[in-house]
Amino acid sequence: MPTYDYECKSCNHTWEAFQSIKATPIRKCPECGKNTAKRVIGPGAGILFKGSGFYITDYRSDSYKKAADADSKSSSPKSESKSEGAKKSSDSKSSGGSKE
Repeated sequence: MPTYDYECKSCNHTWEAFQSIKATPIRKCPECGKNTAKRVIGPGAGILFKGSGFYITDYRSDSYKKAADADSKSSSPKSESKSEGAKKSSDSKSSGGSKE
């Protein structure tokens, strides 16, 4: 059950009420007794992870983790082979010109 913030428009008194979502909003101010209270839109509650053991990838699905591992493994060998291939072709061009 959520906690709602309320404010009275007559006396500016503010308070919190622990209510069901289906409950009707409170109209009567507990301070002045007038029916001028309104529900205030609050910031809501955020999730707080405290401690050093939480990482953004802790709650990833297994399929995501497998795809990320496969992607990282397949991308690193390709980049090495490209740089080696470019190096070999430049060596052969320079040596080929000296033979003629």
